[in-house]
Amino acid sequence: MLEVGKWPVFALLPPEELRLIRQACVFGSAANEALYVTVNDEVFALGTNCSGCLGLGDLQSTIEPRRIDVLCGKKIVSLSYGTGPHVVITTADGEVFAWGHNGYSQLGNGTTNHGLTPALVSTNLIGKRVTEVACGSHHNIALTTDGEVFAWGYNNSGQVGSGSTVNQPTPRRVSSCLQNKVVVNIACGQLCSMAVLDNGEIYGWGYNCNGQLGLGNNGNQQTPCRIAALQGINIVQVACGYAHTLALTDEGMVYAWGANSYGQLGTGNKSNQALPTLINTDKERMVEVAACHTSHTSAAKTQSGQVLMWGQCRGQAVASPHLTHFSSTDDVFACFATPAVTWHLLSVDGDDYLTVAQSLKREFDSPEISDLKFLVDGKCIHVHKALLKIRCEHFRALLNESDEDAVEVHQFSYLVYRAFLEYLYTDTINLPPEDAIGLLDLATYYRETRLKRLCQETIKRGISEENAVTLLSAAVKYEARDLEEYCFKFCVNHLTAVTQTQAFADMDHDLLKNFISKASRYGAFKN
Repeated sequence: MLEVGKWPVFALLPPEELRLIRQACVFGSAANEALYVTVNDEVFALGTNCSGCLGLGDLQSTIEPRRIDVLCGKKIVSLSYGTGPHVVITTADGEVFAWGHNGYSQLGNGTTNHGLTPALVSTNLIGKRVTEVACGSHHNIALTTDGEVFAWGYNNSGQVGSGSTVNQPTPRRVSSCLQNKVVVNIACGQLCSMAVLDNGEIYGWGYNCNGQLGLGNNGNQQTPCRIAALQGINIVQVACGYAHTLALTDEGMVYAWGANSYGQLGTGNKSNQALPTLINTDKERMVEVAACHTSHTSAAKTQSGQVLMWGQCRGQAVASPHLTHFSSTDDVFACFATPAVTWHLLSVDGDDYLTVAQSLKREFDSPEISDLKFLVDGKCIHVHKALLKIRCEHFRALLNESDEDAVEVHQFSYLVYRAFLEYLYTDTINLPPEDAIGLLDLATYYRETRLKRLCQETIKRGISEENAVTLLSAAVKYEARDLEEYCFKFCVNHLTAVTQTQAFADMDHDLLKNFISKASRYGAFKN
């Protein structure tokens, strides 16, 4: 399962659909378009569909996923997008498909007509196997298994590398200084292109007014130029932001250059740099750098798995690398980039790796390897003794005194007790508000403070004029002070309707007396 929950565009997908996602990309001017690939290798799209960028054959927006039939079974290995937007992919067979905005011939078909469905990009690529694609604002570059680079599309600043500023309507091999050289990694800024060679050299071409080519000047380049300042330093990965560049060395160091008005270079200031500048990462070895041509955000991941971010982070200018609690650079862009798009194609490992939390969740109430079962209302709930001892003091004491493999429970209902045990595996509760009262009773009995708090929050979300008195009674009974205050205020604010309910008529005498007294002090009976 691919964790895409941090991107709002996926919020309406049901859990059973989310579990099938293996690859995903979020793009668009407001991160309001998305493509994803399922475990069955089906490709779906949803969102606003600007310029037909969803590849569905029309210009209709869709809040629900629609399948892109022509891409199903194609096995996408690389995907990138522009700001039109347009989308370019390459498949496991090395084929390139493109669709969407085409005002600058960025679809590579020789026209400027927008493409509503994915179309094969074939000119000069027949017989070539493309392994990676990268898009700038309105241009693209593609890397082949032979280490060749092809480019096409918008070329106002030389970003196609053809030696001119004429738009390139079909793929053209980028030669010049790259002739007879093997490229292993590519990236695009808005209007520039970068390439890393197998010998660790790095070349750039295109727009350079912010110094994003790292050449020590601000002149545009119509053909690839080697970044001489990095002579003797082996670069293994490059990433481009809107107008800045990050490069990772084979020793885990990070260099940055280009625009810096948001601190995106991580140098501690906001001055542009036309030459590569070594970033201070507290001697931590980096294994990945991340940036996206749509934003001024930067991120990097350390060898120990820590994630740093800097640059424009939700409107703030963070001028030095900031340590986060994230586990991947993708999370930085989901939570802090503007727009919150993905910086590359999100993918999960082919071995369907599960985190510890996911593994525990899957094994709850599974009889296969459980060593204990609870019998509640004649039904079985299968669990694991070791986990219960770790998670709950009540069970630690109970199970240390007993080696039975079955325990009968009479005090609580099956629904409530199962929710409690599931909480111990998942840290979440899955009950409607009215049933959460029973779980609140259990949490109080077992002295599970966090569970008690979660129950209170669940109950609050389900309060109504009909059940407010019932919930208030439960809060008083189980000494849930915060919930009691919440329910009391709700009753006072809806006093007329609440006092006409059957629950109010049946209210315990002492509780009614206390309610009237407190409501009076609260000013509920003033004219």
